[in-house]
Amino acid sequence: MRYYHTVRHLRPIQIAARLRQVLPQPRPDLRPAPRVRGLRGQYVAPVAGEPSLFGPDTFCLLNEERRCRAAADWQPRDAAALWIYHLHYFDDLNARDARARAAWHRQLLSRWVTENPPAHGPGWDSYPLSRRIVNWVKWALSGQVLSPACLASLAVQARWLLRRLEHHLLGNHLLANAKALVYAGVYFEGEQAELWYRRGMALLESQLREQVLADGAHFELSPMYHALVLEDLLDLCNVLRAFGRAVPDHWPALIARMRCWLAAMSHPDGDPAFFNDTALDVAPTARSLEDYAQRLELAPAEPPATPVAVLAASGYVRAVSGEACLICDCGPIGPDYLPAHAHADTLSFELSLGRQRVLVNSGTSQYGADAERQRQRGTRAHNTVTLDGLDSSEVWSGFRVARRACATLHRSGATAGTVCIESSHDGYRRLAGRNEHLRRWRLAPGSLCIDDSISGRFAMAEARLYLHPLLAARPAADDVALTLATREIARVSFAGAASVAVESATWHPRFGVATPNLCLVARFSGPALTTQVNWPV
Repeated sequence: MRYYHTVRHLRPIQIAARLRQVLPQPRPDLRPAPRVRGLRGQYVAPVAGEPSLFGPDTFCLLNEERRCRAAADWQPRDAAALWIYHLHYFDDLNARDARARAAWHRQLLSRWVTENPPAHGPGWDSYPLSRRIVNWVKWALSGQVLSPACLASLAVQARWLLRRLEHHLLGNHLLANAKALVYAGVYFEGEQAELWYRRGMALLESQLREQVLADGAHFELSPMYHALVLEDLLDLCNVLRAFGRAVPDHWPALIARMRCWLAAMSHPDGDPAFFNDTALDVAPTARSLEDYAQRLELAPAEPPATPVAVLAASGYVRAVSGEACLICDCGPIGPDYLPAHAHADTLSFELSLGRQRVLVNSGTSQYGADAERQRQRGTRAHNTVTLDGLDSSEVWSGFRVARRACATLHRSGATAGTVCIESSHDGYRRLAGRNEHLRRWRLAPGSLCIDDSISGRFAMAEARLYLHPLLAARPAADDVALTLATREIARVSFAGAASVAVESATWHPRFGVATPNLCLVARFSGPALTTQVNWPV
């Protein structure tokens, strides 16, 4: 039944594309590369990420350092698949202070061409192939020179990608494929390059209509992947202008909506909220993307100025009262046919006081299909309610979801200085009690009240509140004091709880990082729980 509830949401094109993958693959097209096209306009400096190359062959990727000294090191057996993919991206070509490492880059480019023959190894998988094509062209546009061997390889990579577009996944992967085809198509001249360009632009047009929602969200509903897709669109505007190609008329307005959504989903510290697969240092920050948009002379995008901002299409709600910033998840886990980056986090939330995060979801530190990945995707890793120890959406096998919660936003608004948000989900209706979870947040100056109601019979419910690692918890008779250093910043109390415990936990703000923190766990068997958080105004 789990397989049935997972597969029934897939689109026919995904199933057909998966079947094609097991068929014999065509041989790579090794014809010479077309001529390189000259620039016709100004190429603007793109976002420069953090360096990942710390020696001629020493990489630190996803907070794990390894050396790549021989051909076999391009796919080390003991490395995670995501780490290997990042090795083949060549992101460091365009990272901060990249010119200082240009000699290392030239050596690595030459080695990659020699040690990764066409169609062999993970570097020829479509997603790293797409990222690498873009990075090689960006590097050349920054003033560096691709060798004849690299130019020949770049053309082979584009031809191979065109035959292996990721229709079995769709989503952000297919957008990355399309971006790479456009980059190769404008960088080279000739009929074949024009084919890459036209195919890439056609894919972008069809996919953007579906993948960018009315409120500006990328439909996978991960702030991290949203920022990556936003960077893709800014990059495309940049390279199209540089080569004298027209930017589609509707793109600036679409990009403006995406920028506003990312601003709404960011805390006052400037970093995104941790919903679904989100981690820091993978995607550019909202600030760096805004700076890039300004360099491209796009109109400013302002963050929400109202006390409550309802991102209706994606289901998120942001509320502000004084120094408090509350971001709530009242929407779907993502598109039905692509929940790969979804967590069972329905009706979870995060809270900041000023620039200090106070209540945080647990984040994402790894991909794969092991128990830790499963735990981080589960309901227990988020600031919401777990019923009888089960997840609100049936996440499994790293990137799969079977039955999933459907959320309904009942009301949201501000009255007399108090913001009220009310939402429910049916993720537990599959249980014997046919349960539904209703949650109401009331944010006022100096307080946040959370009312949880569970319909139907159940044995035990648990509401969790994960604290930022800088915070400590000091239980008292009737509440729990939250302290930052030695200063008390808030108090939390629970009405209707059978027991309250302070448990050790971990926060995962970056891949490869597990930071100790604390979690408040309120257990209740009655139909309702009220959580009160108070702080000095």
